Amino acid sequence: MSATPSRALLPRRLLSAVCIAALGISLAGCASKGRLTTGSIPSMNKPLETMNAAELHSAADTIGRAYDKNPKDASVGMKYASVLTMGGRSEQALAVMQQVAIHNPTDRAVLAAYGKALAGAGQLEKALDAIQRAQTPDRPDWQLLSAEGAIHDQLGDPATARARYRKALDLQPNESSILSNLGMSYVLQGDLKTAESYLASAIRQPGADSRVRQNLALVVGLQGRFDEAEKIASAEISAEQASANITYLRAMLTQQNAWNKLKDT
Repeated sequence: MSATPSRALLPRRLLSAVCIAALGISLAGCASKGRLTTGSIPSMNKPLETMNAAELHSAADTIGRAYDKNPKDASVGMKYASVLTMGGRSEQALAVMQQVAIHNPTDRAVLAAYGKALAGAGQLEKALDAIQRAQTPDRPDWQLLSAEGAIHDQLGDPATARARYRKALDLQPNESSILSNLGMSYVLQGDLKTAESYLASAIRQPGADSRVRQNLALVVGLQGRFDEAEKIASAEISAEQASANITYLRAMLTQQNAWNKLKDT
């Protein structure tokens, strides 16, 4: 076997390792609008995606107590699972969503969040089934289409993923989270310029959140523009956290000369 294919594999593996988490975060937003803004959920003083490990642990404890009081409450259960996922406790998040889904078997938002938890635990085929069962052909949900696209990307099927994203954009034009997912789809295939174009468009849309900005910072950093990436990231998270993120990215890209191989690809 020639050396050329193996030289291309390392960057793709690197991109996958860096970006799967970002796609997972995009999935996390699929059931977050409207349903999760009830008075039964303890209020947080900052967005989950900007919390550090200690803050996420504290948030999980707080929301966990509310969940213990009423595990049938779909809103609390979904929020609890989301916090657990952000804190790296994917298996526990899945267990929570399994219970919530048992108590709310026809709730589309619950099925979508259950699919997200399955994806976070690496059970992608089951996640896809849950998302598709939540969808209805007569009233398609753009958030579910976008979530389905993210799962197809993780399954290595970018063509189907992008078809789902574009259907979602037909229903919700210029939606930042869809554009972000579409951009990350191109990152996974090594097309960083196209990815940056979609993500730059995404952060200009009303309602674009920190996750979208951090995805753009990631893509800019992957192209070696580390100072610019740090500036983008620090617009919404602390300068210390942004610097730590970029330092980590630099370290990943220097492993086994991955940065030069990424440029070659």
